Amino acid sequence: MALWDKLRGEFIDIIEWLDDTRDTMVWRFPRHDNEIKNGAKLIVRETQVAAFVSEGSLTDLFMFPGTYTLSTQNLPILAKLKGWKYGFESPFKADVYFVSTRVFTERKWGTKNPIMLRDPEFGPTRLRAFGSFAIRVSDPATFLKQIVGTDHRFSVEEIGNQVRDMVTARFADVLGESKIPVLDLAANQDELGTFLTQRIAPDFEPFGLQIVALMVENISLPPEVEAALDKRTSMGVIGDLQKYTQFQTATAIGDAAKNPGGLAGAGAGMGAGFAMANQMGQAMAAPSGQQTATPPPLPQQASASFFIAVDNKQSGPFAVHELSGKITRDTLVWRQGMAQWTRAADVADLKSLVDSMPPPLPQ
Repeated sequence: MALWDKLRGEFIDIIEWLDDTRDTMVWRFPRHDNEIKNGAKLIVRETQVAAFVSEGSLTDLFMFPGTYTLSTQNLPILAKLKGWKYGFESPFKADVYFVSTRVFTERKWGTKNPIMLRDPEFGPTRLRAFGSFAIRVSDPATFLKQIVGTDHRFSVEEIGNQVRDMVTARFADVLGESKIPVLDLAANQDELGTFLTQRIAPDFEPFGLQIVALMVENISLPPEVEAALDKRTSMGVIGDLQKYTQFQTATAIGDAAKNPGGLAGAGAGMGAGFAMANQMGQAMAAPSGQQTATPPPLPQQASASFFIAVDNKQSGPFAVHELSGKITRDTLVWRQGMAQWTRAADVADLKSLVDSMPPPLPQ
């Protein structure tokens, strides 16, 4: 019996993979130089694909779940390579790889460095983003040839960095081409994820992989820009500055009444606060680009008073604007500071007034 058990142990009867991990993408059946017995059972479960490799060449694939009895009928390529023209009775050697075709979720991606773009509202802006994606093996044969090689156990972590970098690079391209304003990105994260999934699909096909779903979880501005945006939002929440000041003043009066100094102690501070609030309210109410200060009134020049000679009689005094219609060029006028009576046409202050008068009618 011991000899029979020894001989029996040299052959493999059942080939299967019971996956107890959550990150294994490819697993090679541990043959350890033992030969696969003719008529052995191959068990392929859901989300599994079995691939036979003989002498470094990928021969046969079992794409569908089920239990297979290994023979020349279901191993046609291997039978051809081994030269079993009419079937094989002896054991054979081959490597069997199981490929998991399930979806690997919760894969993270994110920008290592900020993405530079031009925003229509903020101008040149730096953005960071991160999210998650799900990946699966879509072409087991291509994946084995291009990625796995002869690795006996291949996990999703071994390709995680490369996949993450490809997703991040494509996201930068899509974000720059979208021309979506920064403040509207939150409302378009689902659309960005869907569009990015479509754009990135051709990049993964040469590796036998497929991005099943991609999500953009957050897009953030630099901390200093976010702080300035928070201040701007706070001013919008305050709204009417005058009403806000009145509310703050009423609250301060109530607090001052509770203090030992009472209202008297807070009077000076309240007066200064009213003045400052009034100035701030005028500054905020003025339209952008206009002067906020009210210009002073025009200076009033002291008008000269003149006496005039009418019919050899002194009349007046009259202000300059009151002389219109009362004098002619030859009317004699006098004011304080003049040495003698002088024709109106010869007085500098009255020149503009008399020059506008028509000449006397001819006799």
